Amino acid sequence: MTNAAVLETSLEFPARRGKVRDIYDLGEQLLLVSTDRISAFDWVLPSGIPDKGRVLTQISAFWFDELGGDHHMLSTDVEQMQLPANIDQQPLIGRSMLCRKAEVVPVECVVRGYLVGSGWKEYQQNSTVCGIPLPAGMEQAGKLDEPIFTPSTKAETGHDENISFSQMIETVGEDVANELREKSLDLYQRGAQYALKKGIIIADTKFEWGWHENRLILIDEVLTPDSSRFWPADTYQSGQSPLSFDKQFVRDWLETTSWDKNSSPPDLPAEIITRTREKYIEAFERLTESPFEWK
Repeated sequence: MTNAAVLETSLEFPARRGKVRDIYDLGEQLLLVSTDRISAFDWVLPSGIPDKGRVLTQISAFWFDELGGDHHMLSTDVEQMQLPANIDQQPLIGRSMLCRKAEVVPVECVVRGYLVGSGWKEYQQNSTVCGIPLPAGMEQAGKLDEPIFTPSTKAETGHDENISFSQMIETVGEDVANELREKSLDLYQRGAQYALKKGIIIADTKFEWGWHENRLILIDEVLTPDSSRFWPADTYQSGQSPLSFDKQFVRDWLETTSWDKNSSPPDLPAEIITRTREKYIEAFERLTESPFEWK
């Protein structure tokens, strides 16, 4: 039986809420709880996707282990987190990550391997993506010769905005900008190569980094269907918009409604919720080759 969606958690710690995560300050550490909230077109929708938060947490945990390097994850085992005894642990199981605190780098590190989304729109006008020239004659969803690094601002509300690499240097300094570009491209390429063997194309993604004890560490979520575009490799064709493993069902349904994107969004139909949940779980099971434990 499908679990009910967890739209919000409430623990006895200082907290802030993002579009998806509830973030609790435990003093020397942070507790990141991925809820089942889902956003589209810069709105958090009133309906959640059951188990979505668990999928995001478990995929991130998988990648932190698989990719190695310095990162913020300490544990995903709620019983080992030494939380107060009066806290109901059940809603936290599977969707919580105990993390090192870090000073967040104020730049989103976006890596693109395929020509899609806002990049495709810009290319049609200027033959560039984020100002980077690309060869003529490329198709929608076409694979780039080499992945490109296209940083953006970190917006608290609304859209992130693309910035040039020179603007990134002005923000974080040349040495840090070069290190972040190198690290982000390396992670994307290794992750994309691994995922392709499991039948998933990671078309693009965004990484977040932070400073911890004078080192840059990988933070937030990593190569999930929320931070990346996941496409099934067996149906991919250059020249058309690919199927996806993420919330595309939700976006597509919203586009068929009369919602104006400027007022509160509508509830999602049960069928859209179910199909979206199934896609998130399929992405987890393909990547990890493990069954999703909370079905």
